[in-house]
Amino acid sequence: VDCTVTSRFAHTVMTSVALNRANTSQEIFFDVELPKTAFITNFSMEIEGQVYVGEVKEKEKAKQQYEKAVSSGQTAGLVKASGRKMEKFSVSVNVAASSNVTFILTYEELLQRKMGKYEILTRVKPKEPVQEFKIVADIYEPQGIAFVDAHATFLSNDLLPLVEKTVTDKKAHISFSPTLEQQRKCPGCDGTLIDGDFLINYDVNRAQSLGDIQVVNGYFVHFFAPPDLPRVPKNVVFVIDKSGSMGGRKIAQTREALLAILNDIHEEDHFGFVEFDDKIVPWKESLSKATTENVAEAIAYVKRIVDVGGTDINAAVLKGVDMLIKDKQANRLPERSVDMIILLTDGMPNSGESHLPKIQENVRSAIGGNMSLYCLGFGNNVDYAFLDVMSKQNNGVARRIYEASDAALQLQGFYDEVASPLLSEVDLRYPDNTVEFVTTNHFSQLFNGSEIVVAGRLADNDLDNFLVEVYGQGALGVRLEVKRIIFTFFTSPSFFPTSVDLVVSKDRSLTVTLKDSVKFVILLHKVWKKHPYHQDYLGFYTLDTHLLSPSVHGLLGQFYHGIDYEVTDLRPGEVLEKPDATMFVKGHQLNVTRGWQRDFRRDVKNGENIPCWFIHNNGTGLIDGDERDYIVSGLFKTV
Repeated sequence: VDCTVTSRFAHTVMTSVALNRANTSQEIFFDVELPKTAFITNFSMEIEGQVYVGEVKEKEKAKQQYEKAVSSGQTAGLVKASGRKMEKFSVSVNVAASSNVTFILTYEELLQRKMGKYEILTRVKPKEPVQEFKIVADIYEPQGIAFVDAHATFLSNDLLPLVEKTVTDKKAHISFSPTLEQQRKCPGCDGTLIDGDFLINYDVNRAQSLGDIQVVNGYFVHFFAPPDLPRVPKNVVFVIDKSGSMGGRKIAQTREALLAILNDIHEEDHFGFVEFDDKIVPWKESLSKATTENVAEAIAYVKRIVDVGGTDINAAVLKGVDMLIKDKQANRLPERSVDMIILLTDGMPNSGESHLPKIQENVRSAIGGNMSLYCLGFGNNVDYAFLDVMSKQNNGVARRIYEASDAALQLQGFYDEVASPLLSEVDLRYPDNTVEFVTTNHFSQLFNGSEIVVAGRLADNDLDNFLVEVYGQGALGVRLEVKRIIFTFFTSPSFFPTSVDLVVSKDRSLTVTLKDSVKFVILLHKVWKKHPYHQDYLGFYTLDTHLLSPSVHGLLGQFYHGIDYEVTDLRPGEVLEKPDATMFVKGHQLNVTRGWQRDFRRDVKNGENIPCWFIHNNGTGLIDGDERDYIVSGLFKTV
């Protein structure tokens, strides 16, 4: 198994060689499992020097052709669901006596960030010791690698040291290659220890980083995962199915998960419960703030939940929606907060409204795009497609909860993913004249530990830069607006791929980092209301100026490396504590005034007072040329 990851995009090649040692031809099977989020890009077989390349089809078309091919005796492979995270690819072929066959399967996957990390999952089930067994993964992340962990469900104390890991700033190499004897369950036996999942988890450096854009061959990918943003308070209604089919183990696991969730709930959140069978029973008519007293009362309530009768999903969800709407209208919930409903059910509606499209229509109409609905389907009898569509119609997702001993952990794990919203109504906008096509660029919510990814095609392959605007509603009334940010891309090999990192902090400052080196801080300075002439303005502060080229110029750039000047003739000024003086600089004699100014480079919130000289007449004699030389009517216009 050879996996190469570049900028979160994984390219995996699985190669298997089988030898037919029998005196007659035999049917040989190639069965592998791959992640459900991956897609096959190539499959080939080599038999007696002849290479047969498979034709990859979409799933529905492939199924029809597979059945037709098998019935006519042709070789064909098919992907089928296999468990929670994996799909199984199977193919068989007749191999002549004393001949071998080489199977090569290539699949690719955009890794998704969850709970603050990416996961590369490789399932290996060779069924017997393998002559040459090897798993190799190489990771390259331009942002830098924060951490890498590698482990497997089948690792024993003897196999653990065989996992080799080398990590540098931007690269990681992981390998696992046990010998034939090390794979055996016991000396001389045919059983193998290698049976399970080999997992690699990692994350990239994103401290002080709001965005990372990478461009290659006319396409770009924008990774958006702002760190250190305050979480947005949430208002969540748990709609819990307690019908008869939830009896026994299911309802017990549901109680266990809810108790764990209540123990971890944030105090600024509000929550409520709606139990339903053929009747709808809310815990309280309004949501409760997650105070210590309210949580303790809710824990006692959850312990009493038992299974009873039928299933009225329609009325139950609408009740939860109604509770959130009424509490919002009555100002009982925080103004800056996220509303969500989490529905847990294991069956089909058999009470009240039972027509599935009608239920979806009722829920979508009631929610009106103002909250998110997450549907958890418990067990195998639930109509998961119905829940999946209803969630997507209402800015949420569905998740299947498998009947197993860890069902409570599955429930809690899902809640943990959505428990800490950071931004809502996130828009990433790109200029129409620069970008021809983008994938989805509006996201209803961004959760802590996750990531938004937008890809697109550039109109000009030779484009040096383009503008990105990011909008999102955050906590504390802070609206994220990153405007007029130009991403510049270098084409020389030493600079490619490169990135511009952005950070917006809750004190309304923006940090722009170029190539992990030079940093600029942009602050919004607010003056007091009804000031006779001053207005709010942006302050632009440059850090690490020594890293910039001496040829950097412009209004600010001409001072990045200092100038020679001399100040003499100190004398009283118009204000007693602000004396005047004469400055000799650049061949000019200027009248200057001593004063104080705040420097916000080190302390973006309060700044620090530093002494300075104020140049009169708009800097005439100090700056090169006239101040009007540096004023343009638009960011992309010239004088």
